[in-house]
Amino acid sequence: MSSSLLLDVPSPRVALATEGRTRPVLRVVVAGWGGALTAAAFPDLGWWPLAFVGITALVLVSRGRGAFVTALLWSVWGAAFFVPHVVWASEAAGPVAWIALAVLQALVVAVVGAAWSFASRAPWLRGRPTLLGLTFASVWVAGEQLRSVVPFGGFPWGRLAFSQVDGPLLALASVAGAPGVSFVVALVGYALAAPFDTTRARVRALTPLALLAGLALAAGPLIPLPSRAESGVIAVGVVQGDVPDDGAPDRARRVLDNHVAGTRDLAAAGTQLDVVVWPENATDVDPRTDVQTRAAVQDAADAVGVPVLVGAMRYRPDARFNDVLVWDPERGFLSSYTKQRPAPFGEYVPLRSFVRLFSSEVDRVPVDMVAGEEPAVLRVPVDRLGRDVPVATVICFEVAYDDVVRDAVRRGAELLVVPTNNASFGRTAQSTQQLAMSRLRAVEHGRATIQASTVGVSAIVAPDGTVLDRTALFTADTQSARLPLRTTLTLADRLSNAPMTIAVVLALGALGAGLQAPAGAPRSRGRDTKEGPT
Repeated sequence: MSSSLLLDVPSPRVALATEGRTRPVLRVVVAGWGGALTAAAFPDLGWWPLAFVGITALVLVSRGRGAFVTALLWSVWGAAFFVPHVVWASEAAGPVAWIALAVLQALVVAVVGAAWSFASRAPWLRGRPTLLGLTFASVWVAGEQLRSVVPFGGFPWGRLAFSQVDGPLLALASVAGAPGVSFVVALVGYALAAPFDTTRARVRALTPLALLAGLALAAGPLIPLPSRAESGVIAVGVVQGDVPDDGAPDRARRVLDNHVAGTRDLAAAGTQLDVVVWPENATDVDPRTDVQTRAAVQDAADAVGVPVLVGAMRYRPDARFNDVLVWDPERGFLSSYTKQRPAPFGEYVPLRSFVRLFSSEVDRVPVDMVAGEEPAVLRVPVDRLGRDVPVATVICFEVAYDDVVRDAVRRGAELLVVPTNNASFGRTAQSTQQLAMSRLRAVEHGRATIQASTVGVSAIVAPDGTVLDRTALFTADTQSARLPLRTTLTLADRLSNAPMTIAVVLALGALGAGLQAPAGAPRSRGRDTKEGPT
C-alpha cells in the first residue's frame, strides 16, 4: 500500500512542469474575468465598483510580464470586455460586424498593454510605486485616447469614466473631464493590487499610492456641482414617437407621423414651451426637399407654436448625412447641424467589401454615412427670452467624443441636446450606455442635458447628472421640463485637453525611457528590483 502511495506522488520535476502549464492558463482566465467584470460595471447592470476590480485583475495577471505576453493578456481582457459591451452592434449590422468591432477594440487594448510593459521598465520608475501607479493610469488614459482616434476615426465607447455615473467619482468630471475620471478609476484599480503582494516592505512602499487613490475617491462627493440658472430658464418638450417594427414600406412616414402626433399631444397638454426636441432620424425623408414631409413638420411646429429641433436625413446617390434642423413655426427651416462622427459598423461599415466576404448582413447598413464639418451648435430663437439660445446638439454617438461636446460648450452653448435613434439596437443596453455618457457630459460641462430617442431611452438630466425624467424602451411618450440655461465654463472646459495631454506626455515619456532601457532590464514593480520577481 505504501508503494502505491509513493507511486501517486508526482516528482518535483513533474510538479514544476504542471505548475508551469497552469499559471499561464490561470493568467488568461483571470484576464478574461477581469474584462467581463469591467463590462458589468456599465449599464444595464451598472455595478460601477467592478470597474476597479476588473483593472486590478489586469494589473495582477500582467505584472512583470514581457511585452508579448502582456499584449496577449490585455487582448484577452479587451475581448472579454468588448464582446458583451458592444453586443448591440449585432442588432444593427449583424454578428460578423459585432465581433469585428470587438476584436478591433481588443487589438488596440493589446497595443496599449505592450506599451505598458515597456513603460514599466523606465529607470526612473524603479522603487517609486506611487509614480508607477500614476504612470499606469496615464498609459490607460492614453490608450482610451488612442481608441478614440483609431481605427476608422476612433470609437470611444467603453471608457472607464462612463461606468461611474452612479459612483462617487462623477463630480470629478467637472474638474478634469472624462479623462480625469478614467484616470482615477485606473489608479484605484492599480492600487487595489497592492494587498496581493506578499512582501511587507513592498506593501509599506505602496501606502502613499493607496492613500492617493483613497483621497481621489473621497474627494469626488465634495466637489460642488452648481445647477442654478444663469441666463434664464427654458421650457423644453421632448417627443419619443416610437418606431413600428413591422418593416412596412411606409415605415419612415409612420415614424414621422408618430412624432407629429406626439408634438400635438404636447400642445394639447397646455404646457407653455419654448422649444420641442425630436430625436435623430425622426424623419428619414428630408423636409427641405420633400413637400409632404415639409407639410408634416410645419404642421407640428404650428401646433405647438415654438421651434422644433428635427432629426432628419439628407441623401446623395452615394452617401447620406445625419442632420438636425431648426424649424420655426413662422419662418420654417432656419439652420442645421450635420453629424461629425458617424459610428463604425452602426452608421457606416469600414472595409465593407472585405467584411461582406464573411457575411452579407453588413448590408443592413446599405449606404455609408458621411461626416459633417461644422461645430455642433444650433441657435434656437426663444421668443419669451427675446434672443437666440445657443444649443449644443451632439447626435447619438457623438456624445462619447470629448472634443465634439466641449467645442460646442466653449462656443457658448447653454444647453446640451443629444438626439439619438436607438431603434436599430433592439432591447440591448446601447441606449442606457449612451444615457450614462449624457449624464457624465452634463456634469463635465455644467449643462442641463436632454437625450431624445426615437424608441427610448429618452431622458432629462440636470447639470449635476441627476436624471429628472426618463422613458421606457419602445414606447410612444412625451416629456417636458423647465431647465436652467448656464454660461459658466467648468474647470474641465477651461482646462480643455490639458488633463489628457499630461497623461499622454507621462505615458510617452515612460514608454520612451522603457524602450531605451537595456535588454533584460527588470520591470518596475514599485520596489527595489533586487528582491527578484514573484
